[in-house]
Amino acid sequence: MNENPDIPTPYAPTPRPGGRSARVRADVVAATLAEVTEKGYDGLTVDAVAARSGVHKATLYRRWGGVDGLVADALTASADQPWPLPDTGDLREDLRRITHEVFAVFTDPDLGPTPTALIGAAQRSDAGAAALRAFFAARHRQAATVAERAAARGELPAGTDGAEVVRAATAPLYYRLFVTGEPLDARTAERAADAAALAARAGLFTSTPATPETPTPETPSSETPTLETPSSEARASETPTQ
Repeated sequence: MNENPDIPTPYAPTPRPGGRSARVRADVVAATLAEVTEKGYDGLTVDAVAARSGVHKATLYRRWGGVDGLVADALTASADQPWPLPDTGDLREDLRRITHEVFAVFTDPDLGPTPTALIGAAQRSDAGAAALRAFFAARHRQAATVAERAAARGELPAGTDGAEVVRAATAPLYYRLFVTGEPLDARTAERAADAAALAARAGLFTSTPATPETPTPETPSSETPTLETPSSEARASETPTQ
């Protein structure tokens, strides 16, 4: 269930667990994903989702508020899905497996179009963008476990922010996928994981990063010669006269 307060209530339905309400939501989410994958945000309509899901459009408007609410709840439902995490006993390898999964999903010709279309649609509305932020926050919290295990093993400094470690590992992939459009390959995914692991081990993601000490100026010792300013009388005696 979504916990992000930025999503208006009509855009975040909270049906009772189990029963018809849960089945209706599952059908609507599945229909929304199928429609947005095929037609994109601009082609997504409540009528099409109603026809595909078998749920009356009046119900969709009442519970989801419209297209933006459907997109937002599809993301919320995705965030609720369990995400099996690697546990290899080595932080770098765990992060590599996470980034490889992101790479594999988004570059798969069958799997990739749906999350790509959903993220693109979410960026087109306030409700969708809020749900997208909540989705990634939930994923980062889940995956933070790999860094917490590493800290418990003594592989990372105490106080390491596990969510920030995962965010650093996956951010270069999403940057290529959704900002620059550059090609994404397995080596890039691996390199992003390695960089995040190195930074984490160096303590860059601790909650209270160490600050460099400011050198204290040395106090001159009694043996250090000092320069004295000549008095006005002495300066006058040294001035050449005509």
